[in-house]
Amino acid sequence: MPFGLKNAGATYQRMIDTVFKNQRGRNIEAYVDDVLIKSVCAKQHLEDLRETLDTCRTYNIKLNPLKSIFGSSYGKFLGHMVSARGIEANPEKIQVIQDMKPPQTIQDIQKLNGRVTALSRFISKSGERCLPFFKILRGGNQAWNEDCTKVFQS
Repeated sequence: MPFGLKNAGATYQRMIDTVFKNQRGRNIEAYVDDVLIKSVCAKQHLEDLRETLDTCRTYNIKLNPLKSIFGSSYGKFLGHMVSARGIEANPEKIQVIQDMKPPQTIQDIQKLNGRVTALSRFISKSGERCLPFFKILRGGNQAWNEDCTKVFQS
């Protein structure tokens, strides 16, 4: 299905939801073409994997072996790290923020804001902490100040 079409993503998601309806929430999480098989132990994982592959075979769904990882207990899913401990921030995204130089332009502040927003579920009180940035982005005569520098460095 060509993804350039306006509703292709939604149509594909509906197809995935329909095909894996008996597994969704039980042993599969799926978002468009990213599918995660979740199991409590290795034996169960083999059974869940077999069920998933049988479903793929039934509906003639092809998997890309270069993009598939099997039997892993830790990995990246939708930009986050997923393991038995739960969902964690992607260290690569954290490193990008840590390596940033202090913003010089509104566009730099927008980039910083977007990056922090992507990790906001892992940062306690992120909205409150980033208030100095939001004030600048709202417009007016706000400029980068000491509060912004403190928040940026923390």
